[in-house]
Amino acid sequence: MTTLYGISNCDTIKKAKKHLADHNIDFKFHDYRKDGISHEMVSEFAQHIDWQDLVNKRGTTYRQLSDEQKENLDKQSALAILVEQPAMIKRPVLIHNSNYHLGYKAAQYDEIFAL
Repeated sequence: MTTLYGISNCDTIKKAKKHLADHNIDFKFHDYRKDGISHEMVSEFAQHIDWQDLVNKRGTTYRQLSDEQKENLDKQSALAILVEQPAMIKRPVLIHNSNYHLGYKAAQYDEIFAL
């Protein structure tokens, strides 16, 4: 089973979904805002993807954190913030054949799915 995690109005998510659909790859889409997010889910991501890579430092949500929050960001505080603010999770997270992948590039997906 292949699952794509993200937020439906994200442009990168739209590109990833289109790529999967265009290549007839069966997948389930999990929208953090509609389907929910939990500490367990984010912790599971962090077991396979470095927690620092999961944090989208280029987004508005991260930039709105206080300087103190940014300076004191560690794994525990980051995961708690990601649960509260799922828009701060770098997107998409893709799970395919029990392997975790972060981000979207067409060539990366071609390689993952051996297209």
